[in-house]
Amino acid sequence: MRATESDRLEFPGANRSSLWLYSAAAAPPLRIGLLLDSPILSNVFARVIENIRASNFAGLEMLVYRKPSRTTAHKPSSPGRIARRLLDSNLRSHLFYDAYLRLDQRMKLHNHPLDVVDCSALLEGVDSIEVDPVGKKFVHRFPPEAIEQIRSKNLDVLLRFGFNILKGEILTAARYGVWSYHHGDNDFYRGGPPHFWELYEGSSLSGVILQVLTEQLDAGMVLCKSLFATKSTISVSVNRYAPYWGASDLVIRKLNQLHRFGWDHLVQTSVPAAPYQGKKKIYRTPTNTEMVRWLAPLLLKKAIERPFRKKTVLHWRIGIRLNHAPLYDVASGGGLEGFRWIESRKGHFWADPFAIEYAGKKWAFFEDYEYATQRGRIECAEISVEGNLISPTACLESPNHHYSYPYVFQDGPALYMIPEAFDSGSIDLFRCIEFPKKWAYQATLLKGKFVDTSVWQHGGLWWMMTTSADPDARSSCLLLFYAEALHCDWHFHPDNPISTDARNNRGAGRIFLAGDRLIRPSQSSAPVYGYSFTLNEVTKLSTTEYAERPLAEFTPDVVEGLRAVHTYNWIPGVEVIDGAKATPLKKV
Repeated sequence: MRATESDRLEFPGANRSSLWLYSAAAAPPLRIGLLLDSPILSNVFARVIENIRASNFAGLEMLVYRKPSRTTAHKPSSPGRIARRLLDSNLRSHLFYDAYLRLDQRMKLHNHPLDVVDCSALLEGVDSIEVDPVGKKFVHRFPPEAIEQIRSKNLDVLLRFGFNILKGEILTAARYGVWSYHHGDNDFYRGGPPHFWELYEGSSLSGVILQVLTEQLDAGMVLCKSLFATKSTISVSVNRYAPYWGASDLVIRKLNQLHRFGWDHLVQTSVPAAPYQGKKKIYRTPTNTEMVRWLAPLLLKKAIERPFRKKTVLHWRIGIRLNHAPLYDVASGGGLEGFRWIESRKGHFWADPFAIEYAGKKWAFFEDYEYATQRGRIECAEISVEGNLISPTACLESPNHHYSYPYVFQDGPALYMIPEAFDSGSIDLFRCIEFPKKWAYQATLLKGKFVDTSVWQHGGLWWMMTTSADPDARSSCLLLFYAEALHCDWHFHPDNPISTDARNNRGAGRIFLAGDRLIRPSQSSAPVYGYSFTLNEVTKLSTTEYAERPLAEFTPDVVEGLRAVHTYNWIPGVEVIDGAKATPLKKV
């Protein structure tokens, strides 16, 4: 079903791409062609096609299939395949990587983006041609008659989901070129295998770009880039899950912007070229020696530690600092000294503290997580003059949902809370009926999977910043909305997404005014979840523009034993943060 203006802010299932399915521009629909090896495609490419067919501004006009090889050699038997691998020096040099991939399949997550599906029904009714490409080895050129057929379709964009490296006239056969994914940050990783070398080299980030292909390999204009936290794993399929799914909306986003704003806008907002910083000129399939060099130390370390290994958790605590120059103030010195660390009750941790002043007293709302049930609720406690928490009490809990990140704010005399409840599939607003224990559901502001939602007033409007976590929180994308009133319809900001970088695309606390500066705390999920927080100054905020600049990052290494610090909130006289230490589970 094609998107309409009324439903463009809701997610069908778990697909944030629906936010880009509607364009109000009067321009003719974009004409899209696909370059394919066959109708059997990966899950992630199937989603891209579904988005195009569901949109109101783009249509599939042509399918260009690579003609099957003329040779019809029989599939060799198992002994034959083994013999071929042993006799072929190139195949023999990658035996360990091939074995690794076979073992890696056992670690593959459910609904993996690279699972293959038959898209024949999805592609039904679209004109198609077969092309026998001209080229040697990995380079494909298209014969003149094929180029003529493709040009006759007057295509705006060709999407490359098949063929090898493309050169020649096919690169200009569509008005805005051939668009192609590269799964890897092209500033550091050119070649492949995708997202393997990030594990090998211990990179904290795994990237994906959407580029316009040129004759020069990996040198085309980068339309957009997303950066995801590299998983702490030896499984390449596990590490690919978030980047592949998280970047599945790059095509529909850029097609939407092309339709609404034109090609010049895409050029102006493209990712600036940067010098290549990779350790290798081109990354290739790892050799047997490289596999041994990588895996042997890791497996040996695990074998040695296994008998002595104790299950540990990142145990979160709340830190409170009173009557100190706040971190955004240069007078603070930028340090985390002076915070009093508050330990939770046995079997729990406390995190995500929000401070407010209410009825003449200072209070903290925070997540209370119980290890035994693996569920969180919201608690509230008065902050004493010494910086302790007095009589913590539950104020919002549910047997069905995990609550955290209690974004508490006022609208006139009314006190509201927007807790994070990722598993609820919506952003819900609660109003305080009896402070602090009783809260009542008021409205659903947005449907979908979101985390770390922030709401504030500025310039006569309400603003909401939230992080899409589709299909899970590892695939984060920061989004901005605005409304005329808290309970009105929320409008999708044209500068979305605000960030697709795992280092700043999740909120870390209340967005607040410091003098005439609007400050947004953000958290980094690399190298580990909630590693650090950064204070960012919002430099542009209107219904057409958004921009910010980082002021300072605060990392856990300044406090002995801390592994992560991911929340910062401030009210006059009180600062609250949280911090996590690796702690044996039996001790928490």
